[in-house]
Amino acid sequence: MATGETGFDDVSYDLISVQYHSLKAGHDYGQYVRDAENAGRQDIADFFRRVMEEDSARAKQCHEFLKDMAASGDSGPAVG
Repeated sequence: MATGETGFDDVSYDLISVQYHSLKAGHDYGQYVRDAENAGRQDIADFFRRVMEEDSARAKQCHEFLKDMAASGDSGPAVG
């Protein structure tokens, strides 16, 4: 697997990027839930909760892929 300038292979970098953005978005969605609840829009608050759960699952899947890649040595020297 090719290793980029960062010391991470492209796939590891991509997974880390998706994981970061999913976790960051999940943090932000907490505020969106509160905003919707404060506006009396439980339907929208429930929607934001579902989106937050989806991003949490996405971040967890990235974590599992990264663990597997590190264990197999497919991630390059930066993830090991």
